[in-house]
Amino acid sequence: MPSIGTTRSMLTLFQPYGKNDTEAGPRPLYPMMLEPPEVRWAFIRKIYSIIAIQLLATIAVAATVVTVRPISHFFVGTGAGLVLYIVLIITPFVTLCPLYYYYKRHPVNYLLLGVFTLSLAFAVGLTCAFTSGKVILESVILTAVVVVALTLYTFWAARRGHDFNFLGPFLFGAVLVLMVFALIQVVFPLGRISVMIYGCLASIIFCGYIVYDTDNLIKRY
Repeated sequence: MPSIGTTRSMLTLFQPYGKNDTEAGPRPLYPMMLEPPEVRWAFIRKIYSIIAIQLLATIAVAATVVTVRPISHFFVGTGAGLVLYIVLIITPFVTLCPLYYYYKRHPVNYLLLGVFTLSLAFAVGLTCAFTSGKVILESVILTAVVVVALTLYTFWAARRGHDFNFLGPFLFGAVLVLMVFALIQVVFPLGRISVMIYGCLASIIFCGYIVYDTDNLIKRY
């Protein structure tokens, strides 16, 4: 008669891939995972819930700016509005510094995140107000497909032991190059072809950031 342990091992062996063993608990998200999967999944759900709220707020504010034409005309047609527009563009970058320092300080972290989201939403709305609707729709579809596809790929790769932490230094250097290139464009405009190259490189770099940040979300944060 086979032992209970042998029987259980055989059942585990022939268990369909992706199913959880009720006695062993949920499968880990990545090899050598130390924390309970439930804790990690709760953290991931919280992060994506915050991102969803940010996206909805951005859509609401941007749609308001685009629909109510006097708002966009105030920002572009008056001196005070132009100054305020520049402030709104700079604010998200300025807010990142205290966000990095107070990211564990509640409710300051949520207030800073709200300022970051709303200021960025106004900048997006003003950009959309003077852009073709077809271009905006294409951008939304492309962004959604890329983000969802790369996120699913990173979860799949992490479960199979792949690690993307090595991308950190390369991505940091690439962002520095983008920033310097943008400053050069302001002082010495290089034409439409260089802007197109800049946009392509920026898209590829931030695709790398999606993979890198998702991998950190699964394993290290």
